[in-house]
Amino acid sequence: MTKTLRECIKEAEQKKVAIGHFNISNLEALWGILNAARVLNLPVIIGVSEGERAFVGVRQAAALVQSLRAEFDFPIFLNADHSYSFEKVKEAINAGFNAVIFDGVKLPLEENIKVTKECVKYARDSGRDVLVEAELGFIGQSSKIIDKIPEGAGENFLTSVEEAKKFVAETGVDLLAPAVGNLHGILAGGHNPRLNIKRIEEIRTLAGVPLVLHGGSGISDEDFVSAISAGISIVHINTEIRVAFRDALKKSLQENPDEVAPYKFMKDTVKAVEQVVEKRLRLFNKL
Repeated sequence: MTKTLRECIKEAEQKKVAIGHFNISNLEALWGILNAARVLNLPVIIGVSEGERAFVGVRQAAALVQSLRAEFDFPIFLNADHSYSFEKVKEAINAGFNAVIFDGVKLPLEENIKVTKECVKYARDSGRDVLVEAELGFIGQSSKIIDKIPEGAGENFLTSVEEAKKFVAETGVDLLAPAVGNLHGILAGGHNPRLNIKRIEEIRTLAGVPLVLHGGSGISDEDFVSAISAGISIVHINTEIRVAFRDALKKSLQENPDEVAPYKFMKDTVKAVEQVVEKRLRLFNKL
């Protein structure tokens, strides 16, 4: 029987590796991610943000992932990435998601704690083991190519260890996504700022829950390895997949201008996503 997401995270922590979390907007990306995970026989998390859920469909995303888990008896899980209200978290839990993220980083700390507590309570009362993640510290919001570090993000705006400890204790969240020098998106130069590995280690030790690294696209391999050793158990990748998908589709259409069957000109996008995901999973799992 397939392990639960909670069991997979615990196992990752014990092995000092991280589970890959990859976002989708369509079926092609989903197949690319699953194919890579199955090749390596590693658990994987599919993320859908509010915008992605609006495009794919909340219940439709849940049905797709549940059908793949059942068909292949494989540990593939679904996360409601970056939900900005209790209502959106509730909607995802009701639809059957395995995990949800309440993103209240723009709220005052006490308000963030208050809404996160509501989300945790609803998840606990759902009758299923739904993991709740919260964010503490701003790292920008857009998974795209960015020209500069967003205002209020970066190495001068790290999550404080004391706030992380207080936040986890008061909310009861299962997972925490701190700001440790990471950014959403990829800087136009291709390399994002270095992570503060010491802060990751301190937060993991004092907050007492597994940590999630958002904004994985653009981070150096060296920083990934160090961050995972320091206490990161899940790594989010989105922009890299979007870029690979776009480039493969562009190339396919240019090389086959008369092709009108989507299942033919979209084949290369599946492969492109698969290659990115496999490369990242190998790194996160020391393979």
